[in-house]
Amino acid sequence: MKSTNKKRKKVSRMRGSKTHGTGGMKKARGSGHRGGVGMAGTGKRADQRKSFVLNLKDKYFGKEGLKGKPKNYDVLNVSELERLAKGNKELKLNKYKILGNGEIKTPLTIHAKSASKMAIEKIKKAGGKVIIEDGNESSRIDEAPSRS
Repeated sequence: MKSTNKKRKKVSRMRGSKTHGTGGMKKARGSGHRGGVGMAGTGKRADQRKSFVLNLKDKYFGKEGLKGKPKNYDVLNVSELERLAKGNKELKLNKYKILGNGEIKTPLTIHAKSASKMAIEKIKKAGGKVIIEDGNESSRIDEAPSRS
């Protein structure tokens, strides 16, 4: 079996040496010898820190993948609508999308940004209405969408 020897760090190998392998005493005196702080010099051409950048575990250059559009609405489930109504028959939830989780028993008229098919179905079953409002225009959903 072949043994692999690890190279000792420069600090421990250079004990007793005044300059630790940097040549003359004056050469490595200032901070300019370091070539900048942190990731300086790792830009597009990256000559100054090429070996460091190429050995990073994450991809350093370029962009990757697609980014989805951010959602500009919050979500509410059908089960929460009765609690929010507090006895009222009409709810204005213009910044919400209504999802179909849960049950509803009271008939409500709901103004919302959007709603899932299941949510619309459950609200109508309880005797309510869903009014979808997109910016300025509003569309009334009184009948379940026909599947033909």
